[in-house]
Amino acid sequence: MDEQWLAEQFEQQRNRLRGVAYRMLGSLSEADDAVQQGWLKLSRSDAGEIENLAGWLTTVVARVCLDMMRSRESRREDALDAQPITSASNPEDEALLADSIGLALLVVLDTLDPAERLAFVLHDMFGMPFDEIARIVDRSPAAARQLASRARRRVQGKPAIPESNLARQREVVDAYLAAARAGDFNALLAVLDPNIRGGAEAIAERAIKAGARAARPALVNGAVGIVIAPRGRLFMVLQLKIARGKIVEMDTITDPARLRELDLAVLSTR
Repeated sequence: MDEQWLAEQFEQQRNRLRGVAYRMLGSLSEADDAVQQGWLKLSRSDAGEIENLAGWLTTVVARVCLDMMRSRESRREDALDAQPITSASNPEDEALLADSIGLALLVVLDTLDPAERLAFVLHDMFGMPFDEIARIVDRSPAAARQLASRARRRVQGKPAIPESNLARQREVVDAYLAAARAGDFNALLAVLDPNIRGGAEAIAERAIKAGARAARPALVNGAVGIVIAPRGRLFMVLQLKIARGKIVEMDTITDPARLRELDLAVLSTR
């Protein structure tokens, strides 16, 4: 088979494969490595025997990603202990990609074990059938379905408060983040309790300085909080207590051990 034609066919799949790998790995440089390994395997294979090139490549790249995730676990290199975010080969591309997927979602995906993450990404985000996922994770289709179901429950979370209260908390947090991004000091003070520990004015000044560009609402231990995740890599969590339409407590958590203990989920309430 003509190598140039094969390379052209692969290039048509590259962006999709990159998206699959990034959602599994949470690192653009690692995703590009996984995609490159997919090309190397394709170039060494009898491509004429491949009936569904897109599916074949997705399976190959997914297996590469699974091996990379398992290798991380064996070295105990999860998202919180990974290399600094400044190590990305293309920070701007990674920041845009992370934001398009959802910073909070990437943070929650990093709490899943490798097989759960793979099953959720391939099925829920890319529509791959469970019988194909089963072959990648070396389990039955029913077991692959259970992996995705467990991952889905983790991603969606279980609010610890009534939905109406959750919506009101979300409004307060959205107002806080919007004010921080706009640099609106008075609007920040309007959602901070005057008696909050650390001082409302001091907190407002810090929020404006930080800009909240990498901050997103999320479920934190069942209530609305804020995750700060530059390029989708968890850096800080703000655990909040909200009452009477204001933030009355704010616990800033940066210690990796404490971050690992938090129950984080994507907040879908609008």
